[in-house]
Amino acid sequence: MTRRPFIAGNWKMNKTVAEALALAREVRNAVSQVRERVEVAIAPPFTALHPVAKVLEDSNVALAAQNCHASESGAFTGEVSAPMLKELGVTWVILGHSERRQFFGETDAGVNRKVAAVLKAGLKPIVCVGETLEEREAGKTLTVVETQLKGALQGFSAAEGAGFVVAYEPVWAIGTGKTATSRQAQEVHAHLRALLAGVWNQETAAQVRIQYGGSVKADNAAELLGQADIDGALVGGASLKANDFAAIVKAAP
Repeated sequence: MTRRPFIAGNWKMNKTVAEALALAREVRNAVSQVRERVEVAIAPPFTALHPVAKVLEDSNVALAAQNCHASESGAFTGEVSAPMLKELGVTWVILGHSERRQFFGETDAGVNRKVAAVLKAGLKPIVCVGETLEEREAGKTLTVVETQLKGALQGFSAAEGAGFVVAYEPVWAIGTGKTATSRQAQEVHAHLRALLAGVWNQETAAQVRIQYGGSVKADNAAELLGQADIDGALVGGASLKANDFAAIVKAAP
């Protein structure tokens, strides 16, 4: 099965509204030629989602959010719900990013509840998994990502799962300049696809796109994206420069 490559830019806690609008315009123009061949999304901070949505209208770039709360509304000071994101024009929501797990105590069960909230609101999840350097050095990589993936996906049907995106992000490669080799990344991606077949079935596993994230740059994108089970990238730092991000998009096979 041919899976459409999906490149998403996670801007994290960067860019004022004015800066976000400028970057969104640059990205829209820089990737306009890829159109149907590659799916593209950007995830600005919450403060910029609404104005950036206007910039992306009638373009081939979708809007993503970096997180959401599991409840639709309520006394959760400082939080943003999936229906609120839907209203702004968001299509995708990044869930369970390693920084959320590391700095904000997110758990697999919590990610699972957020996936349910995202689906209920008519949005689509990008579910992140990945091991720390200590876990990799201890030979626990495949066990760790298996626990995270199964925990996040528990209770969802194959029909729902077919529209999910999974992002493998080795924690030791995020923002460090280190990148998993294409062989290391492919090994984990193949393992994740086999796990998806076990959670749902072979057909669904073949449909789910699995992104790689972790210091993806223009000069390593083509090799990573050329692997059999790597279906795109969740790009951090390189997504903050339109030309760098566009180069990664254009590197997709």
